[in-house]
Amino acid sequence: MKSLSLVKDEDINNFYKLVSQNVKRIRNEKNKPQLDLVLEMGLKSTAFYSRCENFKDNHHFNMEHIFKIAIILNVDIKDFFQGIEIKDNSKELS
Repeated sequence: MKSLSLVKDEDINNFYKLVSQNVKRIRNEKNKPQLDLVLEMGLKSTAFYSRCENFKDNHHFNMEHIFKIAIILNVDIKDFFQGIEIKDNSKELS
């Protein structure tokens, strides 16, 4: 079992950034404008969504957002997690 104390804020931020980049890339590949996606998600404005998609001011998508985006874009939810690697920090536990 791994200790969560080994997870650094930088690792969490990198995780959120990569998810955001994947969401943006996939949305663009699907030729879906932000406004259309925002409205289909039931959000009130594109400003919040844009901050999440660009990880601005530490805004990020939550699991509900990711779930809805996957449905709207008709993609497997795991596509948003491409490129994310879990480091083996077990050596640090010794």
